[in-house]
Amino acid sequence: MTRDEIQALFERVLTWPRQLQEVAVEALLGIEAMGAESYQLSDDERRGVERGLEDVRQGRFASAEEVAALFARYKQ
Repeated sequence: MTRDEIQALFERVLTWPRQLQEVAVEALLGIEAMGAESYQLSDDERRGVERGLEDVRQGRFASAEEVAALFARYKQ
């Protein structure tokens, strides 16, 4: 969604009945609060991140050609 689309939506919201505007504000405040909280990784997630970082440090990752070949297998 572009900035202009968001602005257009906000302008339409201003034409809604007050009760719907209040619902919209509550929803947006909830979304904003979710973004303000930091996500806590579980132990399994943390181990997965560490494994991935170690793979990068060791140079273990697929080449662009290998990735393209993988996607080509499943492309319809």
